[in-house]
Amino acid sequence: MSTTIFLYGTLRHVPLLEAVLGRAVDDHELAVARLDDHRPHRVRGRTFPLLTAAPGQGAEGLLLRGLGAGDMARLRYYEGEEDYELREVAVRDGAGRQYRAEAFFACAGRWQAEEPWCLEDWLRDWAEISVMVAREAMAHFGRLASAEVALLAPAMERRAAAVLAARARASTAPAREVEVLARRRPYSRFFALDEADLRFRRFDGAMSPVQTRAALITGEAAAVLPYDPRQDRVLLVQQFRAPLFMAGDPDPWLWEPVAGYVDAGESPDATARREAEEEAGLTLDALDPAGGAYSSAGNSTEFVHLFIGIADFTTRAGGGGLDTEGEDIRSRSLPVGELFEALDRGRLRDMPLVALALWLGRHHERLRAAGSATG
Repeated sequence: MSTTIFLYGTLRHVPLLEAVLGRAVDDHELAVARLDDHRPHRVRGRTFPLLTAAPGQGAEGLLLRGLGAGDMARLRYYEGEEDYELREVAVRDGAGRQYRAEAFFACAGRWQAEEPWCLEDWLRDWAEISVMVAREAMAHFGRLASAEVALLAPAMERRAAAVLAARARASTAPAREVEVLARRRPYSRFFALDEADLRFRRFDGAMSPVQTRAALITGEAAAVLPYDPRQDRVLLVQQFRAPLFMAGDPDPWLWEPVAGYVDAGESPDATARREAEEEAGLTLDALDPAGGAYSSAGNSTEFVHLFIGIADFTTRAGGGGLDTEGEDIRSRSLPVGELFEALDRGRLRDMPLVALALWLGRHHERLRAAGSATG
């Protein structure tokens, strides 16, 4: 027995629908349809919609027909069995013919509706990211519960946004051929690990032998070194770093600049300001861009945007990180001279901090003079 579904939200985008179903969708399976007296509204804090009653209005969508049990299992998994439930609805096609179908409605009290949801806006801002996230999420189908995958969604979105940012990064280098024979993702949680069998065009013109390489797939990050030009002091944060501990480093509590991953849909500038408040209790007056770079190109996709954050340290309030992210952060301010001395003596162990200390050294007088003039 087959099922007919009315799609009113993001799954109207056929590439996303195919990523969820794990198969191609034929044109004969789809038909334009409308559900009267309802309208999709954006879910607060999310990019997808929910259906709400709206007398006299209508929700445009697609009918997806002939779905088997396997298709329905994948759709329920993607929508979230604790988030949405199926209800029967009566819809009309473009010719006015009426059909009975199922539609996903938000479970009572699960989400809060905001402004009306617009498919065109979502296609412009979120479609590419959502397709990549769906492919990664559905790779967990049959292995992880949908609720577990929902907890991983923000990390998946960060990774997808970072991939798009990398593709858009400007380059003046000539294109060189890379042939990928196979690609695997053996691990996907907060980070992902990809492994590929590939070969590339060598500088002498020949193709390299087939090589197996692995990469830690992460999101983009922003690192900001807070600087108070009136006091001529910087602020550092310290926290436990599990990779250092796992490597056997006897001191895995690392002094760093304020830093964090750029959320999907967020600018690096906004991330720097948000993290300064969360980790150090600082509201930044201004950001001085200090470039950006891949943090460890031999094994990671992480690209770090660097900033000096101008701030008044006397206004600090709060900080310490977020309990929801398991953060335990302390901070301290020190004279700029002490930072430069630590740099010269090789005592800084965090690469973004080293880069930002060097940048501050080159621009110290300019930043101090500008900050003093506005103080």
